[in-house]
Amino acid sequence: MRFEVWAPRADRMTLHCDGVTRALDRDPVRAGWWSGEAEAAEGTRYGFAVDDGPVLPDPRSRRQPDGPDGLSAVVDRGGYAWRADWPGRALPGAVLYELHVGTYTPEGTLDAAAERLGHLAELGVTHVELMPLCPFPGRHGWGYEGVSLWAVHEPYGGPEALKRFVDRAHELGLGVVLDVVHNHLGPSGNHLPAFGPYFTDTHQTPWGSAVNLDAPGSDEVRAYLVGSALAWLRDYRLDGLRLDAVHALRDTRAVHFLEELSAAVDALAGDLGRPLFLIAESDLNDPRLITSREEGGLGLHAQWNDDFHHALHTTLTGEAQGYYADFAHPPLAALCKTLTSGFFHNGTYSSFRGRHHGRPLDRARVSAQRLLGYTQTHDQIGNRAQGDRLSAALSPGLLACAAALALTAAFTPMLFMGEEWGATTPWQFFTDHTDPELADAVRRGRRREFAAHGWAEEDVPDPQDPATRDRSCLDWSERDRAPHARLLAWYRELIALRVGQADLSAPDLAAVRVAHDPGARWIAVRRGDVRIAVNLGKDPAPIPLGIRRAHVLAAWEPVEAPGPDGVLNVPGESCVVLTQA
Repeated sequence: MRFEVWAPRADRMTLHCDGVTRALDRDPVRAGWWSGEAEAAEGTRYGFAVDDGPVLPDPRSRRQPDGPDGLSAVVDRGGYAWRADWPGRALPGAVLYELHVGTYTPEGTLDAAAERLGHLAELGVTHVELMPLCPFPGRHGWGYEGVSLWAVHEPYGGPEALKRFVDRAHELGLGVVLDVVHNHLGPSGNHLPAFGPYFTDTHQTPWGSAVNLDAPGSDEVRAYLVGSALAWLRDYRLDGLRLDAVHALRDTRAVHFLEELSAAVDALAGDLGRPLFLIAESDLNDPRLITSREEGGLGLHAQWNDDFHHALHTTLTGEAQGYYADFAHPPLAALCKTLTSGFFHNGTYSSFRGRHHGRPLDRARVSAQRLLGYTQTHDQIGNRAQGDRLSAALSPGLLACAAALALTAAFTPMLFMGEEWGATTPWQFFTDHTDPELADAVRRGRRREFAAHGWAEEDVPDPQDPATRDRSCLDWSERDRAPHARLLAWYRELIALRVGQADLSAPDLAAVRVAHDPGARWIAVRRGDVRIAVNLGKDPAPIPLGIRRAHVLAAWEPVEAPGPDGVLNVPGESCVVLTQA
């Protein structure tokens, strides 16, 4: 088997394979590359030593059976016999479901999660979005401190378990999206700096030195990240990738890394003959991110839209601290703006940032399906002091209203696991760092962060306490009992309506019409011939829809169709979906 590694600063490179040490040769063609051959097979342990230093895992390791600091293992990429003949599933028309493998089931493995995929197929979602799977320290964590960007966290089941998960999802008609982190690695278990200039002090990020996308040596670093992305899509038959915090990818080159990545993914889709897509997390509110390369954009296929979440969350809860302050005066108006314009901050002043923010979205050119809309995500729950979900503060009726607004909007909807039945389990921040100093630093940093917002230290869960992770696991027994079963049925009904009513999947933001009454706390949305009437107030509300004949498609509480005056009487904390007769 041939082994190769990029180490441009090394004077000597050695391969340690199955207990035998061999010197590697410089590649005569590719500057900075070293290569050599050794006997190896599936599972063979190996690593590289730079200038006779410690033996380190392969930067392109496909498997880390002993964790980020252990030796790498050889993987037979063609050894798995795929069952599903999968044509792919594109993003337009999708309903996504964000899932964390470690807490979706008590077992916290890919195989255990695969056994629960039938629930998602019955719910009506189209794609599962897995939170990061790359190896990280210990057993449990969110996954955003991963390393080894080609490998799968071993406690989740390793690479074969991911293939079994994807195969099962595809058998059920579900696409699979993976959350990948290119903006930082580690810190624990990150050995890349020993091999070459993977990071640069030219730019700084919240995690320290930036990944090297534009300094000397960045050609190979960019190729490293692109190669990893393509490997996930090709070798594991994934349908798309979610790119974490792309605003932290510091790149001053004329061709931005994201443009290079999107071109490579589109080319791979052509080669494979199935659709592939990239979804970005970005707080820039810059439409160029999701504008085609032909039109001067970066060519990503979609992005998360936090503005919709923030406006909806503030409307539902009344919270106005931190970044919610921008959306709180008045919140219903902010929600209406996002429903019709996509971004709330589209060149407007942000009090949270102390400056103007964002750029207008060209609604005539950019499909609303390029924006993901959601009521909850891992970030928006887990980055609260106690990881409390909306279900901890809202009535079932208001949860139903939130679902109606998200699942009937022009955006591509996304759910966070357990949301569909109003799970009462929190989703807290948890880690399992094996380095005691790092573990203590994370614990103290978390408590210090929330102490500044008035939280007592003892009220902030200890990330390192195994009970913090255990509390965050879904309780599947809730799904079948009141009041959760009713909410679950409502989610199924709304998703089915989204599929069955063409007006609800129309991607034209400019065609969306919205009316609201901030005092009575109602909002009415028009999507073609479909109307969505939502009463967030406690008292019944007459909502003028302007239609005299309508058919009720779905209602949280029983209602009569509008009378001759076109007014619909909606019970308190309830919602209705109608179509014009």
